[in-house]
Amino acid sequence: MSLTSLPLAIFGLGGTELIVILVIILLLFGGAKLPALAKGLGQSVKEFKKAAKEGAEDDEKEEKKSEVSPKPGKN
Repeated sequence: MSLTSLPLAIFGLGGTELIVILVIILLLFGGAKLPALAKGLGQSVKEFKKAAKEGAEDDEKEEKKSEVSPKPGKN
């Protein structure tokens, strides 16, 4: 299995199924609105990735704060 077919294999979709889905989307939204929908989807994915990255950084900061460090001079 090549890397290019991996995303399609995950959902079990072949070329014919993708074409049918694309035709249905084209019929539902029309050709004029597809670029705007694609742009909105791209921005949504970008914001999601940004929020996930910030969430991971916040988690790391909380872990560092919660670590108990020994006080100097006390054994």
